[in-house]
Amino acid sequence: MPTSLPLVFEAPRRAMPPRHLADLDEAGRADAVAVLGLPPFRGKQLANQYYGRLIADPHKMTDLPAAVREQVAEALFPKLLDAVAEIECDAGETRKMLWRAIDGTTFESVLMRYPQRNTVCISSQAGCGMACPFCATGQGGLQRNLSTAEILEQVRAAAVELRDRDREGITPAARGGRLSNIVFMGMGEPLANYNRVVAAVRRIIAPPPNGFGISARSVTVSSVGLAPAIRRLADERLGVTLALSLHAPDDELRDTLVPVNSRWKVSEALDAARYYANVTGRRVSVEYALIRDINDQPWRGDLLGKRLHGALGPLAHVNVIPLNPTPGSQWDASPKAAEREFVKRVRARGVSCTVRDTRGREIAAACGQLAAQS
Repeated sequence: MPTSLPLVFEAPRRAMPPRHLADLDEAGRADAVAVLGLPPFRGKQLANQYYGRLIADPHKMTDLPAAVREQVAEALFPKLLDAVAEIECDAGETRKMLWRAIDGTTFESVLMRYPQRNTVCISSQAGCGMACPFCATGQGGLQRNLSTAEILEQVRAAAVELRDRDREGITPAARGGRLSNIVFMGMGEPLANYNRVVAAVRRIIAPPPNGFGISARSVTVSSVGLAPAIRRLADERLGVTLALSLHAPDDELRDTLVPVNSRWKVSEALDAARYYANVTGRRVSVEYALIRDINDQPWRGDLLGKRLHGALGPLAHVNVIPLNPTPGSQWDASPKAAEREFVKRVRARGVSCTVRDTRGREIAAACGQLAAQS
């Protein structure tokens, strides 16, 4: 099994941001504080401040001696991201953040509050190299991979936003609460930035002081079908949910909608998804953006249901996503009647299928709309 992705899917070689505490595992933190001449317990202390108390400024860490705070800040807590802009909709329930990294790279994350959960959709790359024509991110191309710390800073910022909003004591409907769900469905193909994404996932699901302590079952990693990387992720046994962005059940159409299909065909993507389901015991979410007169024909619903029933059986669930508009696109969402018929055809083959509740469309924060434009 290949241990890395083909060069064509790798990010351009650009300088990564400086080392941050969130880039380090427990052993790395111990080494880092030793270099600073600090006792070993300081590594655990710093991690508990970052992951447990959500503090990223050593000057605010009251259990850290004042004499070493500046030294620790310079060595382990460089400022990685600036919030350039934020915009919200759904009566404040959906908020999109535009981030700028220290090299000027921009990317976005989206925080969505629901009655029973709070979800942040995070980016793993600045831009995307998969070039799916119905996705604004893919049409913008790939700038670079994000570091593990840049990924985790999106999570921490969302958790802080929810915590602080909850402290305001405003009406219950507008309160924040605790961050409960993470979806790697923002900008980029997560499995094309494999090592940093897996490191981020490990720190998301580990309890403090080694991570944010979010349940692995509440973390979703998406992929357009990089089959070797999906199998590799299964072998990590992290227990997270895999979301396979399929969008077509046949190779002829998928070659156009998801260009990576020219390397790993539908059958290979589904074989990898079956391997993931078998190894982890977790249901695979199959994402399907429904496009008027392109992939919404009843026969494609039949074929999708048939292929998923054969490949995954009860461990498949289809998320039908009404296509979200993107600048310059001539494509549109399918009519509701076509959508209902498509869902009916998939279900008739014994496969669970629902239509996703789209959030943030009017602020270009919905699936396929992220373009990091201020």
